[in-house]
Amino acid sequence: MPELAEVEFFRRRWHEAAVGQKIVRVAVHPRARIYRGVDTDALTEALTGIRLTGSEAAAKQMRFRCGKGASLGIHLGMSGELEACPPGHEPAKHDHLVLFTAKHALVFRDPRMFGRVQFSPGPADPPWWTGIAPAISSPAFSPAAVAAFLRRRARAPIKAVLLMQERFPGIGNWMADEILWRAALHPRRKAGSLSPTEVRALHRECRNVCRGALAKIAGRGGKLPRDLNVNIPDRWLFNHRWQPGGTCPRTRRPLAHATIGGRTTCWSPARQKI
Repeated sequence: MPELAEVEFFRRRWHEAAVGQKIVRVAVHPRARIYRGVDTDALTEALTGIRLTGSEAAAKQMRFRCGKGASLGIHLGMSGELEACPPGHEPAKHDHLVLFTAKHALVFRDPRMFGRVQFSPGPADPPWWTGIAPAISSPAFSPAAVAAFLRRRARAPIKAVLLMQERFPGIGNWMADEILWRAALHPRRKAGSLSPTEVRALHRECRNVCRGALAKIAGRGGKLPRDLNVNIPDRWLFNHRWQPGGTCPRTRRPLAHATIGGRTTCWSPARQKI
């Protein structure tokens, strides 16, 4: 499932290809599940003839600003991706939204259709955007806020709590494992059992992992890596978590795997003790 950095990676694909370009044609699969609650005829009419003026990402969502202040929202779900193809591109089976400009075909492809398209025609920030939790890089994401959230979910395993988007927006499965490994916290630890020192370590590593993932995966200076994983340093858990016989890059001891909080989880027993 795309997470914070992957969402930024795909946002830049469309942004760099098409901001400033006029949408001359729109192709949709009107019965696709990604349009739940959206009138595709009205969406097609509203987008045709306007320009993309900017974009931004927050958590696992993107917003593309359009002419007259309209907003096009994209949530990638589990399998969604954005691509900029040549303008002669013919929409394929899973290309559920294609915006054609003179230079590109902007494709939203989602085979499993857990993603979503949303649209707001007016200049006001839409509820589906304003309702996103404060970014992990923001002042609102403080150690005190994290501690209060953990107390309210005291009996839940910390791995499951890290995936709750209402406090940890943009963090998904691999990022949660990376954060807990760096903070030396076992994923089965109860959220309410963390000491103040451990809460500060969790807060610090949330910010470090988000910052590092954005830098390494989303790219720098407008240049995106060919593969999402190509720039991940070997000292990260990420590059070892699913290797056969994988070992912890710090302790050089074997890694462990289990399902925790309903999600596949990797940790280092030598480093992350219960």
